[in-house]
Amino acid sequence: MTQSNVFLQSALDQALQTFGQAVQDHQPELASQEVGTVTYLGNGIARVVGLPHGQSEELVLFPGDRLGMIFNLDADEVGVVLLDDSQGLQAGCEVRRTGRVMDVPVGPALLGRVMDATGRPLDGRGPIAAIARWPIERPAPSILDRAPVTVPLETGIKVIDALIPVGRGQRELILGDRQIGKTAIALDTILNQAGKDMICIYCAIGQQGSALARLIATLQQEGAMDYCIVVVAAGNTTPGLQYTAPYAATTMGEYFMEQGRDVLIVYDDLICHARAYRELSLLLRRPPGREAFPGDIFYIHSRLLERATHLCTERGGGSLTALPIVETEAQNLSAYIPTNLVSITDGQIYLTPDLFQKGILPAVDVGRSVSRVGGKTQLPAYAKVAGALRLSYAQFEELELFARFGTRLDDATQKTLDRGQRVREVLKQSQFVHLPAATQIAVLLAVTQGVFDALPRHQIATAEAQIHQALQEQLPDVSDRIHSGIPLSEGDHKALLDLATLVVRSLEPHAHD
Repeated sequence: MTQSNVFLQSALDQALQTFGQAVQDHQPELASQEVGTVTYLGNGIARVVGLPHGQSEELVLFPGDRLGMIFNLDADEVGVVLLDDSQGLQAGCEVRRTGRVMDVPVGPALLGRVMDATGRPLDGRGPIAAIARWPIERPAPSILDRAPVTVPLETGIKVIDALIPVGRGQRELILGDRQIGKTAIALDTILNQAGKDMICIYCAIGQQGSALARLIATLQQEGAMDYCIVVVAAGNTTPGLQYTAPYAATTMGEYFMEQGRDVLIVYDDLICHARAYRELSLLLRRPPGREAFPGDIFYIHSRLLERATHLCTERGGGSLTALPIVETEAQNLSAYIPTNLVSITDGQIYLTPDLFQKGILPAVDVGRSVSRVGGKTQLPAYAKVAGALRLSYAQFEELELFARFGTRLDDATQKTLDRGQRVREVLKQSQFVHLPAATQIAVLLAVTQGVFDALPRHQIATAEAQIHQALQEQLPDVSDRIHSGIPLSEGDHKALLDLATLVVRSLEPHAHD
């Protein structure tokens, strides 16, 4: 044997000895994994056996990495809600546990993104660099962790800011028949938060894809996506995604709230959410109740909306304001889901098709709308106009109804009707036209004090625009005091009336019926 062969044999012996020692020292890690089997596949649900330790709301994986969520825990099987398309799945497929409950990404990286209820991006901009993942179901803050709702959420809409004020941390329901402007109010509110350090989340549940595309395009054109998150569970997605979407969106908002930020979240709409939950429950054989909804339908909405609040200073002082939307049928406010939501929320903004058909937009019925937080959230300057305006407008609506049956009216009644008609004109507002609080107060003060009485109704919109411009140019100090929360002084009151009077006088030579 040559010297080279001796060297090779020695190296081989040493390698074999090292390998043998490594085999002896190896301690294999044995891990068991539960693998279930699909026994039944339905429309958006599956029944699975073989997952005895599955948890409620735990994510499970179907073939092709398709997600599902454990919904029912029965003695012999679990009911699973599908979060992905079921095409290609069948009875006999394997199902694997993930060991984690359903969660979503949270963090600043979500701003400007469009995603589904699992946090997967839908905008084609790549993965989301989230800082953590939080479960979609989280307990609502305790009573001691909450603070009173006192800071206004300015919508920029006169009829709401003056008569139905919404505060940061409040839950204000928007309801009415279809296609009369519910989403338009929510969209205007989101757009009005530009520059106000407010995070906005729009959660679409069961909406048409074309309508969603238009809304997202509007947010992008107005530059609102910089402070917005859009969570989408469109009407063509699985009922499971539609059911989990509002909880996922709320978790995303809670991250910012716990950082001390103010958050606005819009659920559009919760009647679709209730129907998705009803569909899942019936398919999984849960006992039906009224209108075939499960008995806990009230609870699923109350535990969602109770998470909206204003935190106390010790918890950072952040807030989560909820604007749930619900669609009524033929103005039936006493239907099951609308009455549930009215009782859960802190007030409602009711839109009526009667006003919509008359061209009175936004079609808010002041008489049937209410904010249970009320003037506590308004800027103090509104006190000069809000109370008198609501009373006079309610009197006008009653008189207008009875005046239809009479031919001759006394002077006082006619004067009230004329004033009310001008108030109605002032409360009209086009979409995407947002007015600051100072302009709203100046215009509403003018109409309640009779400055517009001699002005033809078709000139009121022109007068409003000129008052807005003149206020910025001539009385910037008064505007600053109003927005800083200082009550109107007698001097400010007179200055605003004088400004409105000058504007009206400048229009009089050009006014004609």
